[in-house]
Amino acid sequence: QVQVAESGGGLVQTGGSLRLSCVASGRSFNMYHVGWFRQAPGKAREFVAAIGANGGSAYYWDSVKGRFTVSRDDAKNTVYLQMNGLKPEDTGVYYCNADQRPLTGSAGSWGRGTQVTVSS
Repeated sequence: QVQVAESGGGLVQTGGSLRLSCVASGRSFNMYHVGWFRQAPGKAREFVAAIGANGGSAYYWDSVKGRFTVSRDDAKNTVYLQMNGLKPEDTGVYYCNADQRPLTGSAGSWGRGTQVTVSS
């Protein structure tokens, strides 16, 4: 099982952009599905986006479609989340999740998260 760590969070104004990175340590990262989840204060963790293993498809939550793009560079063991047109409701801690099985939102490897704050 790979270990993952997120980076790239920060404070931006509404309409700004950030690129989050999820770097994995371990072998065969290309065989892992990778998802991004976020948790706002006082709210449950929610799905944001995911990308399939072995060049699989990308999936997005409706609220981020057209603004966020998930991609992967398996040579670098890294998955990216490019976030454009950020809104205050995008604020939260963003987590990376990797699993060779279909993502469930609980199983697999999780990072410690990176804070994204969007000011109005």
